[in-house]
Amino acid sequence: MYEPEIRDFSPGGINSPSRTAGFESEAFPRLSHELEPTMSTQSAPDSMAGQSPVRRRATRSRTNTFPTVDVSPSQPEWHPGQEPGLDPSKPYGGRTASFNLHEDCQITLVDFSQEKIVKREFNNDEFVRFMDMEQEEWIKCRWINVNGLSWDVIQAIGKKKKLHRLAIEDMVNLNNRTKADWYTDHTYVVLTLQKLVHLHPDKDSDSESDSDDEQDITLEAPRKRKRGPFRKALYKFMKRRNSNVTPIDALAGGVHDTTKEFITGHTDGVQSSPVQKLRTLQRYHGGPNQERAAHMEKISPLTQKKLAVSAEQVSIFLTADNTVISFFENSADDIEEPILHRLSNSDTILRKSCDASMVMQAVIDAVIDLAIPVTSAYQDIIGSLELDVLTNPNIKHTTSLYVVTSEITTLRNFINPIANLINSLRDHKNVGQRGDVQKAASAVKISQMAQTYLGDVEDHIVLITESLDQLRRNADGMIDLIFNTISAYQNESMKQLTIVTIIFLPLSFLTGYFGMNFTDMPSIEHNEKYFWQIALPVAFVVILFLMRDMIVWWVKRTIQRRGISRSRKGRERRESRQRGLKEKRNR
Repeated sequence: MYEPEIRDFSPGGINSPSRTAGFESEAFPRLSHELEPTMSTQSAPDSMAGQSPVRRRATRSRTNTFPTVDVSPSQPEWHPGQEPGLDPSKPYGGRTASFNLHEDCQITLVDFSQEKIVKREFNNDEFVRFMDMEQEEWIKCRWINVNGLSWDVIQAIGKKKKLHRLAIEDMVNLNNRTKADWYTDHTYVVLTLQKLVHLHPDKDSDSESDSDDEQDITLEAPRKRKRGPFRKALYKFMKRRNSNVTPIDALAGGVHDTTKEFITGHTDGVQSSPVQKLRTLQRYHGGPNQERAAHMEKISPLTQKKLAVSAEQVSIFLTADNTVISFFENSADDIEEPILHRLSNSDTILRKSCDASMVMQAVIDAVIDLAIPVTSAYQDIIGSLELDVLTNPNIKHTTSLYVVTSEITTLRNFINPIANLINSLRDHKNVGQRGDVQKAASAVKISQMAQTYLGDVEDHIVLITESLDQLRRNADGMIDLIFNTISAYQNESMKQLTIVTIIFLPLSFLTGYFGMNFTDMPSIEHNEKYFWQIALPVAFVVILFLMRDMIVWWVKRTIQRRGISRSRKGRERRESRQRGLKEKRNR
């Protein structure tokens, strides 16, 4: 298990990008074939286009070359060796070409003090224009909540708050681990949000069509094919017979589409939650194999309940001017609603403290609270599978248990590092005056109150992690129980076959003996009674000889159990007499 890395990028820090290495140029003698710089001093983005500032050595024509493989097809704007980070002051962040990062964001900006609160909602263009305005003096704390990732919004916030280019690059890249980076005047926190969602089939999916030319639901791209009269009749019969299964298959076919990188659903337990495009645990950090992710989602026990677990990256900036900036991919409304309800009440801790670190604590706490229904859903799944395994163990149950174990392990790997992240935030002991932007120092502050309440969040994380560990152990134990039970059934069957074989072995031998076609054989002149007079004693002796160990074990076990039973009954009688004597004395 990895732990979140805490990097100090303050001036003079060991990881500071402004820190220069002190070495003398004489230590590196100039080589004859060293590249000679040109007279051009014009700075340009990290690109290879245009006039290069250095001369490149000519490539030999006889050298065999191989084309470079694009190891990150989902990020075509990335290439090895480029300048790290995204600079919001440059077009496209200083990259060679524009990258497709634009969507209509839902932006909520909340300014509040102990006496007043103002909530504003913007679209992309309105928010970019609002960022050019100066902050009013009455504002003690500001929270900017962005639902969606769009470069125009990120660039506007990055310019205004002077966010570090490395933090912006990490926010745009949706393949980060849980961590906290400390910069000069702001802190960047990234973690994973997990929530339980109800699945909705795609409206454009043909899997819900009731026509005769209905598409077959497969993992590949659906193809239409006409059914013959016999197939139509058989399909209608099976549909009526398995009416409770067909909607689930249709739902899985419409939601888990290999041609898409998302599923459609709404948050479980949230009133009037909109249908969103979400990524499941299998698709989040799951690699480029979409067929594998879709198949794992389709056979998941949660899908049978029309449920799924979505995961997305959450980025939070805590600045030195008492501002919190949170970025969500889709679930900003789920976090925003309870926090706005607390801010609207002047008696809450958030309003009284006017502390940005407390707002960040509230966001992290809401993210963890969304994971609690996920744990309850898996507890229900494990309980149902446990009943099936105990009453009717089947090898098919191991597939469901494997999928559940895989999802629980992935979920735990996302939640457990958040505990280390919270410990790193609590260990940051710089404390300043709360709610005073003008007196804020250049360093980021985690107030003592926020450190205290972060401990409560850590308790929730530990509770969820322990529950997931227990569920995973139960699933592993059920898999072992299935195989042990099946092996025991097989051993019992072999035991019964062995007993039957031992019983009929002497009979078969004698039958073969008396069935010989010998001319001179006086023993066959007797009647049937003569055969059984020989067969039964021989069979009895053979059974005693071959099953002697089993018979001895059975006799010993019977004697021991009878002795234990007599001892237990005697102890119960003595205890009953003693209780009777005590009752008489008490009277």
